[in-house]
Amino acid sequence: MKAKEFRDFTTQELETKIISLKEELFNLRFQMATGQLDNPMRIKTVKKDIAKSKTVLRERELNIERPKVK
Repeated sequence: MKAKEFRDFTTQELETKIISLKEELFNLRFQMATGQLDNPMRIKTVKKDIAKSKTVLRERELNIERPKVK
């Protein structure tokens, strides 16, 4: 997902999304440890999505407005 898509979520939805992404990351790491992981690049994608969503939450805490991108 793009950061713009995360900005469209409410704060509660973002917090829920972070929790679900962390669970997915745990499961992916578990699969990697047991040798069952099909797509190792998915770990990288999930980690980036967690970072993007946390960044959006932090921007909201600091009341930082981002310019609207078309």
